[in-house]
Amino acid sequence: MKTLEGLTVRRLGTEALAGLTLLAIAVPLNIGYAQIAGLPPTAGLYAMIVPAILYAFFASTREMVASPDAAAAALVASSLGGLAVAGGQDYAAMAMAQAIIGGGILIVCAVFKLGFLANFLSEPILIGFVGGLALTVLVSQVAKMLGVPITAGASFPAQLAQLVTGLGAISLWSAAIAAGSIGILLGGRKLVARVPWALVVLIAATGFITVVGATDLGVKVLGPIQAGPPVIGWPQLDLSAWLQLTPSSAALVLVAMAEGLLVARRYAQKNGYVHNPNRDIFAIGAANVAAGVSGGFSIGASTSRTAAMDQAGSRSQFPTLVAAAGTLLLVLFGTALLTNIPSPAIGAIIAVAVAPLLGIREFASLWRQSKFEFAVGAACFVGVLVVGALYGLLIAFVLSLVNLARRAANPSIDILALSGDPMERALAGAPGAALTAPGVVVVRFSAPLFFGNATVFSRRLEEVAAAAVPLGAKHVVIDCEGITDVDVTGAKSFKDTIETLRKAGLTLHVSRVRSSLKKQLSHFGLLDGVAIFSTNLEAVQKLADKTGSPSEPAGE
Repeated sequence: MKTLEGLTVRRLGTEALAGLTLLAIAVPLNIGYAQIAGLPPTAGLYAMIVPAILYAFFASTREMVASPDAAAAALVASSLGGLAVAGGQDYAAMAMAQAIIGGGILIVCAVFKLGFLANFLSEPILIGFVGGLALTVLVSQVAKMLGVPITAGASFPAQLAQLVTGLGAISLWSAAIAAGSIGILLGGRKLVARVPWALVVLIAATGFITVVGATDLGVKVLGPIQAGPPVIGWPQLDLSAWLQLTPSSAALVLVAMAEGLLVARRYAQKNGYVHNPNRDIFAIGAANVAAGVSGGFSIGASTSRTAAMDQAGSRSQFPTLVAAAGTLLLVLFGTALLTNIPSPAIGAIIAVAVAPLLGIREFASLWRQSKFEFAVGAACFVGVLVVGALYGLLIAFVLSLVNLARRAANPSIDILALSGDPMERALAGAPGAALTAPGVVVVRFSAPLFFGNATVFSRRLEEVAAAAVPLGAKHVVIDCEGITDVDVTGAKSFKDTIETLRKAGLTLHVSRVRSSLKKQLSHFGLLDGVAIFSTNLEAVQKLADKTGSPSEPAGE
C-alpha cells in the first residue's frame, strides 16, 4: 500500500494518535453532514468505514482525507429534494445511487487520464460554488442552533424565509447551548489547536442534556441510531431514476476532482513527495462506489480534516484506517452514546466548520485582482442560492468559458521590428518594438489562430500594411512562436491576408515556426512562395539587405 510508505515503527504512535484525532473530528461532522443531506446519521458514519479503507488502499496522497463534506452534503440535498422526500427509503437509495454513478465517472476519468477536465472549474467558480453551498448549509444550521423548524431540502430562499419568520419561536436553551458550543470551539482552538474541541463540545453538551433532560429544556436531540455494521447492497431504483441522478452526480464529480487534486498537490509539494493525480481520482471514485453500496453517500476531499491530519503530523493514510476501525466499533457497540447529542451542538460544530468556506477573503482577493473573475465567482454564488446548485454551477461554467473565449479572441499582437522611425510614430503604442528595420515589419501573434480570433488577425495585419506601405515597407514577417495551432477558419484568414498584403505591394514571410505548425500550414497550402526564417533577426537582416539598407541589430 503506497500510502503507508510514510509509516515507520518510530512514527506509529504519532500516526495512531492522528487517527484518534480524525475519529473525534469526523464523527460529529459526518453526522451533521448526513443530516444536511437529508439522510440518517448512520449514512455519515458508514461513509467512514468501507469507503475510507478503499481510499487509503488506492490513493497516492498521504495526508488527504476523503469523506463527506459540506459542499457534497448540500449538493445532495438540493439535487434530491425535488425527487424524493428526505428521510425516506427512496431518498436514501437515490443518495446511494448518486454516489455509485459519481464513483463510476471518476474511475472512468482516472482510467482514461481525464483529470485535466477538473481544470475547467476555475478558482472563481470553486470559490463561488462552495461559498453558495456553505451559506445554504449555514442557514440550515443557524435554524438548528436556534430551535427554529425549517423544511429540509427546501430552496435557500424558502429556508431563509422560514428562518426569519420563525425567529419569534426561538428556543432559548437551544440558542444557549449553541452559543456555548461556539465559544468552546473558537476559544479552545486558540488555546490548544490540536485538541479535538468538536468532541469536547459533544461530550459536554450531551452530558448536560442527559443530566437535565432534553424534554424539560425543549431541546431537540439526535435520537436513537440503529446499531449494526454497514450492509453491502445495490440501491433498488428503476432506470429513469438512475438517469435523473446523472447530472447531479457529474456536478459532484467535478467538485470532488477539482478540490481533491488541488488539496493533494498542495500537501504533496509541502511534504516533499510525488502524487499521482489519476490514481487519486481513481481512489475517490472507488470510495464513492463503496459508499453507494454500503449505505453512505457522495464523498469528496475534506480540506479541513486533511489540514488537521497534517497539523497532527500524519504522513500516511494509517490514521484513516484507525478512524475506520473506530467508527466500526462505534456503530457496533456505541450508538447509544449518540442518542442524547443535542442538535444545537451539532449545528454549532457544522457552522464553525463551514464558515471559512463562505470565501469572504477569497472574494476580496478576486475583487482586487480581476473584476471579471470576481463577477464569475459572484454569479456562481448567487446562482447556487437562487436557482440551485446545479444551475448555479452551469451558469458560472458558461461564464468561465465566455471569459476563456474573450481572452483567446483578443490575443496580444506585438510589433517587434518597424520600418524606420516614421513607422514607429505611425504605429505609436505598438508594444515590444525592438529594432528599426528599413523596409521590414515584424509582427508577433501570440495565440492559436482559430475562428474566434481570425478576424482580429486579418484586421491587425491590414492596419500594419496600410501604415507601412506609404513609408516604403516591402516585407511583413509574422513571428509564429506563439501560434500553436491553426483551424480551417484561421487558415482561410491567413490565406486572405497573404493576398491582401500582395495587392498592397507587400510580401509575407514567417519566422520561428514550430514543426507541428509548419505541417499544418503546409497542409493548408499557406507556405507556397512564403520564406521561412529561423529567427526574427535573420529575417530582418536578409530582407533588409534586399532593400539595400542595413538594419540595426537587436535581440529576438
